[in-house]
Parts: sequence; C-alpha cells; structure tokens
Amino acid sequence: MRRGLRGMSHGLFMALACSALPAGAAGVVGALGASGADAPKVMRLASLEWLPYVGAALDRQGWSGHIVSLASRPEGYQVKIDYFPWTRAVQLGMRDAQYAGYFPAYYTVERARLCHFSLPIGSSTVGFAYLKDTPPSWNALQDLAHLKIGVVAGFSNGPVFDNLVSEGKLTVDASPNDMLNLRKLLAGRVDTVVIDKLVMRYLLLSEPSLARERGRIAFHEKPLAELPLHVCFQRTPEGREMQQAFNRSVRDMSLKKLESDYFQQLERKAPAVQ
Repeated sequence: MRRGLRGMSHGLFMALACSALPAGAAGVVGALGASGADAPKVMRLASLEWLPYVGAALDRQGWSGHIVSLASRPEGYQVKIDYFPWTRAVQLGMRDAQYAGYFPAYYTVERARLCHFSLPIGSSTVGFAYLKDTPPSWNALQDLAHLKIGVVAGFSNGPVFDNLVSEGKLTVDASPNDMLNLRKLLAGRVDTVVIDKLVMRYLLLSEPSLARERGRIAFHEKPLAELPLHVCFQRTPEGREMQQAFNRSVRDMSLKKLESDYFQQLERKAPAVQ
C-alpha cells in the first residue's frame, strides 16, 4: 500500500467458468463460496504482504486483516485472504469472480469509479523517523533541505516531496526497504527516514537488530500524510450488498482502541531486549 500509494505510497485473470449458472450468480458463488444453509458465507479478498497491516504469518493476519475479520463476522461472513503482489491483488480483487474485492486500499477518484469503497478500516500515517537526541524541526518540507533523508527506492512520498527531490531541493538516500533505512538512521548515515508509523512500530518490535535500540528512535509528531485505508469491493450488485453489510459493522467499531489493544498484545509478545 505504501507500494501502491506512497506512490503507489506509497496499484490475471483466473475467471471461473460457470456457464451453467444464471447471470450474476458466478460472482456470488466465487466471492462468497459454495456453502450450505448453516455454513458461514465466505468473503474472499485479495491482498498483499504489508507488515504489520496484513500478512499470512502475522497474528490474526495483521492489523487490517484483524479489522476486516471483526467487521465481517456480525454479518455472517468468514473472511479468507489470498496474498499476491499488489498489482495482481488489485486486478484479481476487481475483476475475478472468485473475489469479493481487495484491501487495504487508499481512496482515489479513479478507484471509486471501479469499486465500492468501504468505510475506513484504519489509516496509514506516513512521516519521519528520527533519533531522539537529534530531532528535526520543520514546518514546510523545504526546512529539511539541509538533511539527508532515507527513503525506499521506487516509492512515492507524495507529489510535493517527490517534486522537491526531482528539483534537487531535498537530498534523499534510497534503500530497498524500511528496515535498512532504520539501520542507516541508527548508524548516523541518514538524518531522518520517511516511513509509515505502524511499519516502524512493528519493525522496532519484531526485528532483533532494531529492537535493541528502539528506545533511540521516535516518530515525528508532524506527519507527512495520513491516508485512510479501505476495502475495495467489486462494483457489482453483490459487491454493493457486501459493502453495505461491512459498513454496518465498521460504524460501531472503535478503531483507535482496537489498534491500541492489538499493538499492546504485540508488545507483550515481543522478545525481551538484551
């Protein structure tokens, strides 16, 4: 998702042959699963490995996976998540009759024409990680011109940031991933790092080489961007029905409290810092 819209940012067909079914039924059977009267309906969604938001090996399949499952349960749905590279997840989620949709997606006008967006299931806060003994001060991005900023290669960090980089007004140092950027920060090779807040929190808890020094790193109180996350249901009558059912549950959920509880549990399970 940062991949898609932090520039995405931080973006194949396996169609079922259901010729014996009446028009429209293929999508219902594919996305919900063939089930008996007493069996839960299956809401099958395409996604990507984007830790800690969603991942096959994560507790409850990640923070976003947890929220999607919780929101679907009161309406009688059981969520099944399949993992793909992001572009393929979007294509399958929007076009393949086996899927109800895909997540976690940022809202865009173009996507809103192609799918039924759920209410937000959380948000991605992108900002700057820094060492606590050398906090950066900025109001406008130009104020960071004297700093070397760690970024992930190939990710967009928003048009304003990206334009300043292309104009040579911001100095960036690109790495293949966020973990390497945090290591560079600790080693003093960059002054600050652009990163998603929950991604940073998760890496500092789960990666032993970072966990030992997590007390040195903070996330700047002034974010670069805050982008709500959604489920993008297929633009079909069945997709609309699932979106409405999903939204009924999400409206009653305290996302901030659920997020706090989820990460407190992660922190309790995290290995002790040596």
